[in-house]
Amino acid sequence: MAWDDDVELDLRELDDFVNELQSLEKYFPRQARRLIMRIGSKARTIVLKKAKSLVKKKKGNYYKSIKRGKPWKDDGTNEHKIRVYTRANHAHLIEKGHRIVGKDGSEHGFKEGYHVFDEGEKEIERQWDKMARDEFDKILDKI
Repeated sequence: MAWDDDVELDLRELDDFVNELQSLEKYFPRQARRLIMRIGSKARTIVLKKAKSLVKKKKGNYYKSIKRGKPWKDDGTNEHKIRVYTRANHAHLIEKGHRIVGKDGSEHGFKEGYHVFDEGEKEIERQWDKMARDEFDKILDKI
């Protein structure tokens, strides 16, 4: 195979993309906190929907206690992280299950847990790529 033909590549679009990435690199540290907070809010919404669909009884304090934490940067892995948690005193009983005990101390069985946060985590993992892509697109639109 002879390479006698001249081939010209137009790299202007690639250069523009590299320039955008470099400007994003400068811009990202300022936007990282907002990005993680928005993704955390979406994660909280997913967990709350899971809680409302799995827990059949109205548990107003449990629903209200599901919160999004503050974002932080993990020094060990150098990743930005955020958590979704619950502050309800009885949340571990709903999550993991508990013994059903009568007033006289007799045990009447075991109530299985709903594993709301485990199910929510699975759902978040399924939707993670789409959530991150949407948030990055919002940042790129601003540049």
